[in-house]
Amino acid sequence: MTWDDGSTDGAYRAGLDDLTPGGPAGEAERLVDAGADSEDSAVEAALRPKSLAEFVGQPKVRQQLDLVLKAARQRGASADHVLLSGAPGLGKTTLSMIIASEMGAPIRITSGPAIQHAGDLAAILSSLQEGEVLFLDEIHRMSRPAEEMLYMAMEDFRVDVIVGKGPGATAIPLELPPFTLVGATTRAGLLPPPLRDRFGFTAHMEFYEPEELERVVHRSARLLDVAVDEAGAAEIAGRSRGTPRIANRLLRRVRDYAQVEAEGHVTREIAARALAVYEVDERGLDRLDRAVLQALLKLFGGGPVGLSTLAVAVGEERETVEEVAEPFLVREGLLARTPRGRVATPAAWAHLGLTPP
Repeated sequence: MTWDDGSTDGAYRAGLDDLTPGGPAGEAERLVDAGADSEDSAVEAALRPKSLAEFVGQPKVRQQLDLVLKAARQRGASADHVLLSGAPGLGKTTLSMIIASEMGAPIRITSGPAIQHAGDLAAILSSLQEGEVLFLDEIHRMSRPAEEMLYMAMEDFRVDVIVGKGPGATAIPLELPPFTLVGATTRAGLLPPPLRDRFGFTAHMEFYEPEELERVVHRSARLLDVAVDEAGAAEIAGRSRGTPRIANRLLRRVRDYAQVEAEGHVTREIAARALAVYEVDERGLDRLDRAVLQALLKLFGGGPVGLSTLAVAVGEERETVEEVAEPFLVREGLLARTPRGRVATPAAWAHLGLTPP
């Protein structure tokens, strides 16, 4: 089928296959990158909790979402549209699958970048079943024509399909069955207000506390049949940057080391030795993070220094330093962005064992 904007069903199906998350150069190679790679996707499918009761962390979001879903089930209606925002790896996709499971409904998964035309979105919406959950990842990257079509679909469960071109074009209203849209975004500020206001429930995912990540590590270890003691789980959790996806990835790398070097049992010492091999230190910094700090401290006396100069000093692209390394360093209080440039904090000097000038 060809839609009014020239897109086809074939283009829509091809777009659904392109769900690989992208990022700045070098990002996918990092062990502490919160984005999912192909190995993560395969393992996460087995590790994902199937209900809100099994979901670890995000207590406020779980409580609020539980009320929304229970009320919808009691009314015998589809749940309100849900918007989940937050950093990668915190469980937005997992929560979307839990919503479908709790509602006893099938789920359709796609992403904003895969929807390049309004016809792509119309093809998806027209094939939904009543009560089905549509999960739209990276919703802020959807094209503007598709975004405007989504307004009417969310509010009135209807889309207008344009048949023909020019003066003879005719708008045919297409009624849609009630459905639940679950949108996920890492940059909620990029969503236009008309779209954001059409979500009945909005939740922001916070970074996890170490105690919550310990529970994630223990749960994943049981599912992966890995022997981890309390101290070993705490060591992995403390280096996971507050992100369950990173905790699971570090657990798998520690498991490999323990299998070869320690008869499969993970203790604090084994976890520390394993993560030292992979260059992840006790605060979760990896090679790139430490390279940025070392250049800032040793070459520029702690700053201020411009971003481009700092990127040249560590041999990386400007975007890689700004979008990959800096967010975590700023969140950890090791680096500050100022109008004059990047500045190291006293915590950065202490972490690298250096004396400020």
